[in-house]
Amino acid sequence: MPKPELMPMKVLVMGLCLSLSSWMAPQALAFDPQSGVSKESGPFDLFKFGFSSYKEGRKSDAVEAYRYAAEKGHTASRWKLANMYADGDGVQEDDLEAFKIYSEIAQAGVEPESQDTSYFANALISLASYYRRGIPNSPVKIDLTQARQLYFQAASAFGIPEAQFQLGRMMLTGEGGSVSVHQAKKWLNRARNNGHAGAMGLFGNIIFQEGDVARGLAFMTAALDHCLPKDCAWLQATQEEAFSVASEEERRRGVALAQNIRFSPGD
Repeated sequence: MPKPELMPMKVLVMGLCLSLSSWMAPQALAFDPQSGVSKESGPFDLFKFGFSSYKEGRKSDAVEAYRYAAEKGHTASRWKLANMYADGDGVQEDDLEAFKIYSEIAQAGVEPESQDTSYFANALISLASYYRRGIPNSPVKIDLTQARQLYFQAASAFGIPEAQFQLGRMMLTGEGGSVSVHQAKKWLNRARNNGHAGAMGLFGNIIFQEGDVARGLAFMTAALDHCLPKDCAWLQATQEEAFSVASEEERRRGVALAQNIRFSPGD
């Protein structure tokens, strides 16, 4: 099999026949003539206009510019537009539209060392998340095997910490495949070394349960100091439960070790 770095990276997204025409309908407002940008402008000029419009709070202009640039194959504009649909940011929230656009990015692939690599990798992660939970009242159903494969591609080919973390979680619980604590620890360890606080805390909880109590407490404690809001609640609950069953000496050693744990947030 050819190595990933020797060929364009692509991914097969199962279950839907996708077309740009479904979300490229001409529903946006006309550009301000004073802007110097029109729908005939080049994709990068449209992207720059969309980016500056978004920063200035003119999100309808940003959506319009991103749509026209995306229609011309501009990957960054596709990704920005997909995020806006996913978050309901400047448009009505529509997960299916976001899924379609992320799928277009994934199916288009990316050349080695392309400036679009990060958009491609993050589109894989977004698709994995949708397959993991499904989209209600749509053709996108839960497919844990597909989610695990997409996380694996983003984790292994691109080293994305969030993908490594989610892949580790799925391997730990057997979502989308067999249970493998050994492989879960490997991916969680990679993610924590890449600055993922959630992975650090979960890795710590695993080794705590395996008997490495003080070191496990240290990782869980250090993770709490750096966690993202989406992870802080479960990390705190996990750490507090572990502290409640540890001895006083183990707690002291864990807190002391936590002070020496280096944390370097990833991109």
